[in-house]
Amino acid sequence: MPEQLDNLLDYSVPELIQWCGNLGEKPFRAKQLSKWIHQSGVDNFDSMTDLAKSFRQNLQNRACIKAPEIISDHVSKDGTRKWLFDVGHGDAVETVFIPEERRGTLCVSSQAGCAVNCRFCSTGKQGFSRNLSTAEIVAQLWKANVLLRDAGDRVYAQDRPVTNVVMMGMGEPLLNYDALVPALQLMLDDTAYGLSRRRVTVSTSGVVPFMDRLSQDCPVALAVSLHAPNDALRDHLVPLNKKYPLRDLLDACLRYLKFAPRDFITFEYVMLDGVNDKPEHARQLLEIANIVPCKFNLIPFNPFPESGLLKSTSPAIKAFVEVLSEAGVVTTVRKTRGEDIDAACGQLAGEVKDRTRVRERSVSTVSLEELRASSKRSVQAD
Repeated sequence: MPEQLDNLLDYSVPELIQWCGNLGEKPFRAKQLSKWIHQSGVDNFDSMTDLAKSFRQNLQNRACIKAPEIISDHVSKDGTRKWLFDVGHGDAVETVFIPEERRGTLCVSSQAGCAVNCRFCSTGKQGFSRNLSTAEIVAQLWKANVLLRDAGDRVYAQDRPVTNVVMMGMGEPLLNYDALVPALQLMLDDTAYGLSRRRVTVSTSGVVPFMDRLSQDCPVALAVSLHAPNDALRDHLVPLNKKYPLRDLLDACLRYLKFAPRDFITFEYVMLDGVNDKPEHARQLLEIANIVPCKFNLIPFNPFPESGLLKSTSPAIKAFVEVLSEAGVVTTVRKTRGEDIDAACGQLAGEVKDRTRVRERSVSTVSLEELRASSKRSVQAD
């Protein structure tokens, strides 16, 4: 018996076929196994009744189906549900389920912490510990389906309540590329979760080389964390912009659209009072919309103490939307969900050991007043 059992949540379906082949099993057995694991949520090999007894015995000796333990489970007054998963070594990550009338969206984490350290995101303020494994990414979806099904939650009367997955939890997904792609492949595979490419979204701060790789390896829907209409301001808000400035990012978006399941990119844009929420900023965004077919998803900022930032006022958001909408650009304002349990966008923090000392090395010395002044200069200089 091996010293360490293989966690089958770590394998895409092609990898599972190869793994089973090493045991002398045919590909159809691996597909049966995949359905038991991902579609039925079964983690007991004895319960997989259509598998040969000898195969089940082999599985017990060599493999396991193991998700991280749940530290906490909170439900918001609006129905949003947040789990904190213990991923070991002092790290914990958060996963959020957002129920709606005709769909159920799961926000999945890809890293324990985040090294990108965007100014407005509480995850980055915790620093960075490590990448999650494929099993740790997939387990969030696997466990959510099991728990929600057991609770009687249904969408479209399906057995699997999660109809949409967004890689918008803790971490920058494309900086964990090797674990991300097999997880995405499982989400799409008909013998696993069977989601369409339009219903799986990867959000990125703009890691250009991996955007190009994803377009070839597993082109799902893409959301880009934009948050500023020019390089001068984006350098402050999204430090990754210094490495991959807007022109490079927009070119990468155009390349991605040749393979994407949608004919547009979603640009995410957090609304920060006096920083990036003026009509002048919206007019600059129109220039981006003329380059890249897109829609804008405006996100009211969810404040946290370390940010030093404030949420845009409702009149400011309304005026911002009017500039974009009157120009024919599709613009939505994200409804804040789960704010009372810190499950809203930008609030996911989990528990992270900052092994790379990102927090120490990247403390911003730019005050809100200085940021507003810099924002004003960037607009005037355009």
